[in-house]
Amino acid sequence: MTRPTPILDRVSSPSDLKSLTDLELSKLSDELRGEVIEAVSQTGGHLGSSLGVVELTVALHAVFDTPRDKLIWDVGHQCYPHKVLTGRRDRMHTLRQEGGISGFTKRAESEFDPFGAAHASTSISAAMGFTVARDMGQPTGDAIAVIGDGSISAGMAYEAMNNASDEGRRMFVILNDNEMSIAPPVGAMSKYLSGLYASPLGNLQNMAEGFEAALPGPMRDHARRARQMVTGAVGASGTLFEELGFQYIGPINGHDMDQLLGVLRSARTRATGPVLIHCCTVKGKGYAPAETSADKYHGVSKFDVSSGAQAKSRPNAPSYTKVFGQALSKLAETDPKIVGITAAMPSGTGMDVFAQTHPARMFDVGMAEQHGVTFAAGLAAGGLKPFCAIYSTFLQRGYDQVVHDVALQNLPVRFAIDRAGLVGADGATHAGAFDVGYLTALPNMTVMAASDEAELVHMVATAAAHDSGPIAFRYPRGEGEGVEMPEVGEVLEIGKGRILGEGSDIAILSFGAHMGEALKAVELLEAQGVTVTVADARFAKPLDTDLIRKLAKKHRALITIEQGAQGGFGAMVLHELANTGQLDGRLAVRTMTLPDRFIDQAAPDAMYADAGLTATDIAATALQAAGVKIEPLKADL
Repeated sequence: MTRPTPILDRVSSPSDLKSLTDLELSKLSDELRGEVIEAVSQTGGHLGSSLGVVELTVALHAVFDTPRDKLIWDVGHQCYPHKVLTGRRDRMHTLRQEGGISGFTKRAESEFDPFGAAHASTSISAAMGFTVARDMGQPTGDAIAVIGDGSISAGMAYEAMNNASDEGRRMFVILNDNEMSIAPPVGAMSKYLSGLYASPLGNLQNMAEGFEAALPGPMRDHARRARQMVTGAVGASGTLFEELGFQYIGPINGHDMDQLLGVLRSARTRATGPVLIHCCTVKGKGYAPAETSADKYHGVSKFDVSSGAQAKSRPNAPSYTKVFGQALSKLAETDPKIVGITAAMPSGTGMDVFAQTHPARMFDVGMAEQHGVTFAAGLAAGGLKPFCAIYSTFLQRGYDQVVHDVALQNLPVRFAIDRAGLVGADGATHAGAFDVGYLTALPNMTVMAASDEAELVHMVATAAAHDSGPIAFRYPRGEGEGVEMPEVGEVLEIGKGRILGEGSDIAILSFGAHMGEALKAVELLEAQGVTVTVADARFAKPLDTDLIRKLAKKHRALITIEQGAQGGFGAMVLHELANTGQLDGRLAVRTMTLPDRFIDQAAPDAMYADAGLTATDIAATALQAAGVKIEPLKADL
C-alpha cells in the first residue's frame, strides 16, 4: 500500500496553504511539529517556544496574505515553524550554524521576515510602523504582531499600544500566552466559531461578546479569569487592552485549529481598528520531553528525539556564569545588604544560583531592563548593594537609565555583564560588543573585565566592596580557562592592572577574556626570537596609567586587545597616550578590536577568526607594528 504524500511536501510557500482544507491544515500542523523537532535535534536551538506556536503559525499564514501582510514575531525565537513554511525547509539543518540560517527572524534572509528581531517587545512598534506605511500608500497589507506574555510586560509594548490606540488604525496583535491554558469543549465553541465567518458582517465588539457568551458556564468563568489576568484587576468591566483602545478577543485555545481559523478569519474580515487576540498555548506542545521539562526546552543543545536526552560536552572548567553566581552567593552569606536583580534571565546570568541560597534577596523584574536598572538605583539609594546581572546586549536597552539614574547620581549599582564578546549560535543580535565603549564614556563609572574565572571571583568581591559609585565587570559566555580558583575573592585596587610576563621588544595589553589568545600569541612571537611583555589591564576605567607609561617607554610596539567594538578599551589607551605626549613617533600602537561590522552566527572561535582576533592575527599585528620581518606565522608553532 502506497503511503500518502505528506501535506508538508506540498507546501513550498504560504500561498500553498490557501488550497488546503481546515482538516488538512490541522494535519499539516502535526507534520510541521515533527519537522521542527527533527531539525532542532540536529542543531540545537529554541525548541519549546517554536513548538508552542505551530498551529498558530499555520493558521496565520493560511488566513493572512504574507509576505504582503507583515507577520512580525516578537523576539523571533519561536519562528522555526514559520521558517519551514516560508521556503527555508531545506536549510533547517543549517539553523544557527556558520553560513546557515539565523535562529531569529532576519530581513536579509527572506521576504517573509519583514522585521528582524532577537530582543523582546519590539513587534507592536514595528507593526505600527508598517500600518502607517500602508495607510500612507506604501504597497503593504495588514500588520500582525505576535508577542508573548513575557514580552508584553515590558514598557515598550505598552508605549506602542498606547500609540496604536491614539492612531486607531487597523492592525492585529496576537498575545501568545503560554502561562495559562484554556481548552473549551469542542462542541459549543466550534459550533459558534464555525458560524462566525459565514455570518453577516458585524462589528468585532458583537463578535467578542458572542464569543464569550457561547462558552459553557465553567469555561465562561475560566475565560473571565483569563481576562482578569490580562486586566490586572478583579471585577473590571473590560481588559487592560480594551482600556488602551484595542478590541479584545479571547482567550482562545492556540492549539485548536477550528478556533484559530474561525477567529482569525472573522477578525481579518471585520476589523477597522487595533485588535488584540488572546491566544493560549503550551510551550513545548506535542513533544513530551519538552512539555515535562522545567524549562520546556526553551533552549536546547543537540538531542536524541526518542528520549529527549541532550548532548552534553564535558566542560574543562566551570562556566563564567556559574562562577559569578557562586561567588555572589558566597559573599551574600556574610553581607546581608547584597541583593540580586535579573531581567527574566535567572539561569542565563547565574542568578538562579543566588536565588537558591538567598531567595528573598533575588528579584526578577521580567523583560524590563530599563525598570531593572532604575530599580537597582533605588535599591542602592536605599542603602543596599544591588548586583544587576544583565547580558551585555540587553543592557543596551537600559542605557538611558544607566546614565540618568545611576551614573549621574553616582549610585553604587554593580553591573554584572554576562555574554561579553561574541556568543556563537545566537549571532550578531546577542553579541556583547558595545558595553565597554558605552560605559567608559560615563563619568563616575568603573569598568572591569575578567581575564579568567579566578579574576571574575576577585571582581565580584571588588564590586561588593565598592561603595563610592557605579561599577561594572564583564565576562564571556562559556567555560573558563581552567585556572586554580581562589576560595575567597580578593578586593582589587581600583585602576590597577598586572604584568604576567616581561620582555623587551613588544608589549601586549589585554583587557578581558581574550588573554588566553594573547598568551598563545606570545608563544608564537617568542618562537621567532621576539621577547614580549604581556599585561592584564583589568580596568578600562580608570586606566592604569602607570602601567601604560611603563609599557610605552620600554617597548617598540604596544598592542591592545579586547573582545569589544572600536571605541572601547583601545580608544581609552590611545586617549591617554595622546593626551600625555607619549605618541612621539618612537612607539607604534595598534588597537585590536572587533571590526566595524556585525558578525553572523558561528562557533565562537570561528567568529573571532572572522574578526581577525586569533593568536596568529595578534602576533602578526605585533610584528608589523614593531617592524620585524620574518617568515609567515603558523598557528601551530
